[in-house]
Formats: sequence, structure tokens, C-alpha cells
Amino acid sequence: MDERRTARVSEAIREELTEIISFEMADPRLAGVGVSSVEISSDGRHAHVKIALEGEKEVRQAVQALDHASGFLRHELASRLDLRLVPELRFSGDRFPNADERIALLLKRAEKKRGRQ
Repeated sequence: MDERRTARVSEAIREELTEIISFEMADPRLAGVGVSSVEISSDGRHAHVKIALEGEKEVRQAVQALDHASGFLRHELASRLDLRLVPELRFSGDRFPNADERIALLLKRAEKKRGRQ
């Protein structure tokens, strides 16, 4: 899979998982879970899904619930996305769910300081 296709598929999977988890799963352990990123392996067989949620205990419980529901999630992805192969899903907590926003803010500040000098 080339880089652009991998990025498109990763984003499509992230969007669909967010919708499925938020609106179609009634498990209370998944309340407030956000899918922060999806990284697909080069062969497209595996996807590492990072979730954002406050609290270490809550993250562990959510990962356990998602691991248990991975078959259902793969089935839903297969019905929603036109993929030859739906990757095996592995879940983990995202230690820095807002890192992109934080980096953008720091870069903006650095640019402003550079402009003043």
C-alpha cells in the first residue's frame, strides 16, 4: 500500500470507528472515547488504533471493551468501507491525544517571537 492510500484508509477507518463507538455501541466503558489516530501496517493487515480518554483506569477498561468487540468493529468496517482486506484491530491509549494541537500552538508562538526580533 502506498503512503497516500495508507493515510486515506487510516483516516477513513478512524472516522468510521469514531462513529460506531460513539453512536452504535452501548457499552458504558466506552462513554467519551475518542479515536485519536489509526496507523496501518505496510501490508494493510494490522491497524493500531489509539484512543483518547481521561484516566488510566478508564483507558484500560475501554481498551478491554474494544478488544472484546474487535470482531464486531471489523464487520462494521467491512460493510461501510470498500476495502479488500479489513485490518486486524489493536487498541491502546493515546498518551498525548492533543499533541498535534500543542505542537501547532508552540510553532505559532515561536513564529511570533521570531517576527518580533
